[in-house]
Amino acid sequence: MDKTVNESGSLPERDKKIFKIFEKGTIDRPMLVIILLLVCIGSIMVFSASYAYAYSKYGNSRYYINQQMGFVLLGSTVMAFISFLDYRFIKKCSLIAYAAALGMLALVLVMGVSKGDAQRWLYLGPVSVQPSEIMKFALVLVLAYYFDKNYRKVNIVGHFWKSTWYSIVLPGMFVILACAMIILENHLSGTIIVALIGLSVIWAGGGKWQWYLVFICVVVVALFAVFNFSEQIFSIFPDYVQRRVDMWLHPENYSVRDDTWQTVQGMIAVGSGGLFGRGLGNSLQKHLFVSQPQNDFIYAIVCEELGFVGAVGVIILYLVFIWRGIHIAKRAPDLYSSLVVLGIVSHVAIQAFLNIAVVTNVIPNTGISLPFFSYGGSSLVILMAEMGIVLCISKYSKIQK
Repeated sequence: MDKTVNESGSLPERDKKIFKIFEKGTIDRPMLVIILLLVCIGSIMVFSASYAYAYSKYGNSRYYINQQMGFVLLGSTVMAFISFLDYRFIKKCSLIAYAAALGMLALVLVMGVSKGDAQRWLYLGPVSVQPSEIMKFALVLVLAYYFDKNYRKVNIVGHFWKSTWYSIVLPGMFVILACAMIILENHLSGTIIVALIGLSVIWAGGGKWQWYLVFICVVVVALFAVFNFSEQIFSIFPDYVQRRVDMWLHPENYSVRDDTWQTVQGMIAVGSGGLFGRGLGNSLQKHLFVSQPQNDFIYAIVCEELGFVGAVGVIILYLVFIWRGIHIAKRAPDLYSSLVVLGIVSHVAIQAFLNIAVVTNVIPNTGISLPFFSYGGSSLVILMAEMGIVLCISKYSKIQK
């Protein structure tokens, strides 16, 4: 942190004049280019992956890409608008955003729309949204706000338990409350993502490393137990969770045509791409083999059409995005802005990793979209709003040379 930033995470009065000089900076252009590349490549892949399914379902091969381009246009407008804001205005809205997200999650339980096993969607007029997507964003804001306001309490020297209370327990309550509301929707993947985002921000905000070591040990023991005592352990989980995990561990016990169809067809798409792929637009699996290939399994179509080279290229693009985000966070003017950028970057990184892990069958199949690539309205617009905040904060990061 720059020496001009005091312990509360804000600039002292004597340095406001210096700060004003750097307010005239421009957004981080490399990050903007990376975002635009992800959006453009993602849009191309949405069209390539969806036209066969769209023609079969709607008689219009451009149905999904027409919708997606509308979402891209709206999301880009939102991103541009937010990038011109003063991030300190966003800071003032942090608690309101978290409270609004909790309220929407509560409304889902009362008047939400079910699709399959999960009741996750809420209709606001003609528009459907997943409040869990909003919570991913709002949780980052409220945790950054908390650590900014409680910087001294979090970093009490020589008081381990008191520091633990302020650095782990209190911020952890924001995470637990959000996860509790999401798990009530039968949305396990969303719960896991929100929990991991929360843990990332708490770690960056000053969470005691000793508790993270304990957490890692618990995860290792849990994984050992899953592979050795899965039947006994998963008996306490809801039926839909038991079924998905059992299909992952014992696919031979299920019908390929019904239960594991999506996973098997996705793996065929990944494996048939070879080194350079079949060529853009030439996927065979998208012709009604991979179900709704424009959504969660779009990375399988990327692998089939662009091959190993293209698949790795997409991963490298995400890694460059993460690197640039960390660069912006390190040069941010205060603790709040730094944690917000790190939280947003963590969100993209966690979701991309989990989606790719699902497509390659490293983890059980569950509904996780690929950021910037998967078809979707509210999720893409919210993601672009997050990118607007990152770009907004990057204007002020010139304070450190």
